[in-house]
Amino acid sequence: MACEKCTKIMGAGWLILGILFLLRDLGQWNFWNISWWTAVLLWIGIGKLCATSCGACKAMGKRK
Repeated sequence: MACEKCTKIMGAGWLILGILFLLRDLGQWNFWNISWWTAVLLWIGIGKLCATSCGACKAMGKRK
C-alpha cells in the first residue's frame, strides 16, 4: 500500500519502463542491453525504498 503521490510516481515509472522496452523490442533503441527482469527488480527495489522513506506511506501502514 502506498500513498497517492508514490502510486503516481511508480505508475509513471512503469509506463516509462514499458515504453523503453517496447522501443527495444521494435529495434528503435538499445539501452545498455539489460534484460527486462533486471529493470523490473530494480524498479521494485526503488519503489520499496521510496515508500519506506515517505511519511504518508508510513502513516498509511500504521493505520492497518
